[in-house]
Amino acid sequence: MTPDLAETVALQALTHMLNDDAVLDRFMALSGSGPDDIRANAADPAFLAGVLEFYLGNEVQLLEMCEAVGIAPELPMQARFCLPGAVRE
Repeated sequence: MTPDLAETVALQALTHMLNDDAVLDRFMALSGSGPDDIRANAADPAFLAGVLEFYLGNEVQLLEMCEAVGIAPELPMQARFCLPGAVRE
C-alpha cells in the first residue's frame, strides 16, 4: 500500500459517504464536521484518515462501503496505516 493508493481508497470511502445521507449524517454527528468542513478538507490526508477511522469503527458500514465501491474489506485498514496519525502496536 502506498500513500497515493491509501488516499484513493479513502476518497472512494468519502465519495460513498457523500452519496448516503444516513452515513453522512452519522459521520457529521460523530466528527463534528459540517458540509463546509468536508469540502474544505476532502484532499487533506489527515481528514481522509478520519473517514477511514469512521468506517473501521462500524463493521456493517465498512462492509457495505467496500461492496459498493468494489474493494476488498481489508484495504481500508491497510490504507489507514499509510495515512497520518496511524498508531502501530
